[in-house]
Amino acid sequence: MTIYIGNLSYQATADDLKAVFAEYGDVKRVVLPTDRETGRLRGFAFVEMTEDAQEDAAITELDGAEWMGRQLRVNKAKPKEEGRG
Repeated sequence: MTIYIGNLSYQATADDLKAVFAEYGDVKRVVLPTDRETGRLRGFAFVEMTEDAQEDAAITELDGAEWMGRQLRVNKAKPKEEGRG
């Protein structure tokens, strides 16, 4: 499973996210998508953890939490649709 984090501060870094999610378990991967043209962060991220139970706990605790001045939206990432784009 992958966790989607929306309404993310543009100042957030992969290390910042790793530190927050490490409180709930082992973080496998953090992805901060950037805009192809400007190189700026797009305001959302994806986090993968080693166990589903850890991800569920992180989602429950962090959804709606205020972090870096923004109210986070945290939920299970939807699978990318095939053939889109």
